[in-house]
Amino acid sequence: MDISRSVHAIRPSQTLQFNKKVLELIKAGVDVVKLTAGEPDFNTPEEIVNAAIEAMNAGRTKYTDSSGIVELREGITRKLIEDNGLKYDSQDIVVTNGVKQALYSIFKATLNDNDQVILITPCWVSYEAQIRMNGGEPVLVQAQDGNRFVPDVSAIRQAITQKTRAIVINSPNNPTGTVYPHSFFKELAEVAIENDLFVVSDEVYERLIFEGHHHSIASEPFMKDRTVVVNGFSKSHAMTGWRVGYMAGPTQLSKAVARIQDHLCSNVNTIAQYAALRALTVNNDSMKYAFMRRRQLLAEGLSEIGLEFTMPEGAFYFFVDVRSFLGSEYKNSLELSLALLEKARVGVVPGSAFNYEGYIRLSYAASEEDILKAVQRMRIFFMGMAYRPS
Repeated sequence: MDISRSVHAIRPSQTLQFNKKVLELIKAGVDVVKLTAGEPDFNTPEEIVNAAIEAMNAGRTKYTDSSGIVELREGITRKLIEDNGLKYDSQDIVVTNGVKQALYSIFKATLNDNDQVILITPCWVSYEAQIRMNGGEPVLVQAQDGNRFVPDVSAIRQAITQKTRAIVINSPNNPTGTVYPHSFFKELAEVAIENDLFVVSDEVYERLIFEGHHHSIASEPFMKDRTVVVNGFSKSHAMTGWRVGYMAGPTQLSKAVARIQDHLCSNVNTIAQYAALRALTVNNDSMKYAFMRRRQLLAEGLSEIGLEFTMPEGAFYFFVDVRSFLGSEYKNSLELSLALLEKARVGVVPGSAFNYEGYIRLSYAASEEDILKAVQRMRIFFMGMAYRPS
């Protein structure tokens, strides 16, 4: 059987591959510390779980509108105006199977063959694949570690061509943990307006900011009609397996995404939608504070080892510079990550997965005990190597 060219063009997700390797080792009884997955290790809050049980007991187990139940869409509109100063109508909201499906459907609804979409690297692994699956061409613009991985708007401007259709941004950022400053959004808005581009703003880590403040580019003057905001409940409320995300955008685009969803999946799991509705009222700051403690713990450990990094301002990742440890023994971040797994029993993700070589990503969505264990193992691993100053 022949497989389509669009599928041949995409690479498997390295984050999921490494996480799978780690889970297989753990299942086999190997003592591995898992710092791979972008998944909170906390249970979903009890009141959210109870809301799902209540929905089942009440018989709320039928199909819903493709865009989602009205109550959830209206709740999301209230959240957007209260938290982000963004006024949307419920018809501008589409509830999706996680943020991934929101992004896929947005690209499906907006891209024609060979349309270009600018991605700022390092970037989350699925953006590039989803653009390619929908006939688009990713154009990579590298953010510099010397600028805390805040993108250079002049570099974005230089990457624009007649084929450029959109720009994807992600703040707080995966994998760097960078929170983009207001000045960046203001400059990028000017570029988008001047070049008639739309912006896809992935804000899924919005609730996990430790320094600075979240700002949505959709709130910039004249940007709401050319921005689509994607967000969800996976990271903020430990609901990764529930698969509930959403998009908010211009009515015409939202209706197009809803038409796609009509035929793709009918609707998001009804029970999960009622759980997400309850999540909108649940304060989960305790999880955020736990991440802050873990961030400090891992930062101290990495500093003691002598590893270089930019302190993450949000999300739950460290993007660690390992260029000084690459050479004849390990030529790139993939080889080094495999060695860390095989020799130190610590699972990380290579920077190459995020289109940024010479770095590794460590997730601190792990217990403090596991973080301390990982630091100890990495100390032995890295200090046993021949260190080469950059």
